[in-house]
Amino acid sequence: MSFDYDLFVIGAGSGGVRAARMSASHGAKVAIAEEYRVGGTCVIRGCVPKKLFVYASHFAEEFEDSVGFGWEVGSRSFDWPTLIANKDTEIDRLNKIYMRNLEASGVEILNGRAVFKDAHTILVDGREITANYILVATGATPFMPHIEGIEHAISSNDAFHLEDFPSDITIVGGGYIAVEFAGIFNGLGSDVMLVYRGEEILRGFDGDIRTHVQEEMIKKGVDVQTENDVTSIQKNDDGFEITLKDGTKRKTSCVMYATGRIPYVQGLGLDVVGVELGAKGEIKVDAYSQTSVENIYAVGDVTDRSQLTPVAIREGAAFAETIFNNNPLAVDYSNIPTAVFSQPPVGTVGMTEEEARDEMLEIDIYKSVFRPMKHTLSGRDEKTLMKLIVDRRTEKVLGLHIVGPDSGEMIQAFGIAVKMGATKSQFDATVAVHPTAAEEIVTMKQPVS
Repeated sequence: MSFDYDLFVIGAGSGGVRAARMSASHGAKVAIAEEYRVGGTCVIRGCVPKKLFVYASHFAEEFEDSVGFGWEVGSRSFDWPTLIANKDTEIDRLNKIYMRNLEASGVEILNGRAVFKDAHTILVDGREITANYILVATGATPFMPHIEGIEHAISSNDAFHLEDFPSDITIVGGGYIAVEFAGIFNGLGSDVMLVYRGEEILRGFDGDIRTHVQEEMIKKGVDVQTENDVTSIQKNDDGFEITLKDGTKRKTSCVMYATGRIPYVQGLGLDVVGVELGAKGEIKVDAYSQTSVENIYAVGDVTDRSQLTPVAIREGAAFAETIFNNNPLAVDYSNIPTAVFSQPPVGTVGMTEEEARDEMLEIDIYKSVFRPMKHTLSGRDEKTLMKLIVDRRTEKVLGLHIVGPDSGEMIQAFGIAVKMGATKSQFDATVAVHPTAAEEIVTMKQPVS
């Protein structure tokens, strides 16, 4: 049977674009469909615009800190529409680059919603297209709970397009998206309340990281309400009134939900072709991203393996190698370096202390909490945390965790060492770069009790 394309990709986010371009480079005839904008969550409504907002939110503290270094900063003000406009310009630029790169690779871009008709046939706005292989890379979408008044709340997607900057905001959630936006709005001047139903924010991260970030956020003025939740939202003349699980009522100008993201599979017709889904609605795949249907594959957030852009890119590349370069390749999900652009930010790789203890490993913990050099003159009361989890028997560094300025940059380099299986003695043998915060990682000599 002949097909219109060797590969048809549904979703032009990071994973889909990488798979499409690499497959085309191996000689495949490829088309990709996107119903919104090329670039996906990360570029259009995720990590890229969010990082730009993080940069913007840092300036208030920078202005304050400069006084200790002899600077006199005059009157200053923040203009939200300017930030939004400049952000939009940059996203437009990146969108064009993604489209240009796809076209240069020989990939045909179809603007429209793609749905399955059968295992080899896709409908794109009524047009029938056939392909030998089909790759689903539709990503994930914000989860919004079913509570009274949820229609009045915004998601993290909507936060990038608010017309007016909120004087105060209630953010519901305790994961990295909620924590990052709490820092953003707080830094830009909004009164922020973070409501999280768990005991402490950043579930799944190392316990010391969770405690440290939460304490620092509170010091910066974020009202962190743990073991609580919003049960209803009511609109009134000057904003909204929320009711919390503990019975209290609060007035707020804006309610934003960041309570996780769920695989975007609605309306794709996966049930028609028999693609098996998991309990969260994720597409179930094997180590090579193959679904329960032989010629249909899936990569990225829609599989809910690891909701990180670089992981989706790796999965897309591995798919292309496996199918179109006769080189079966499975992604290694161990020791993935991760950054949370909270304030202060987090960099982490490897096992948490809790994971190591759950596996009954004999471990040594090295930990240091200190005031960054910059704040000896700025006077700011902010502490940096650095922590190593070490296998006592082999001396292998199992986990490395940092909370503090530039931790995201640091963890990329330290992640290589952890991935390679570096030992504590090899860390100790590395000469420190002085004066830096990072030198603490190679100068911690005594484990804590």
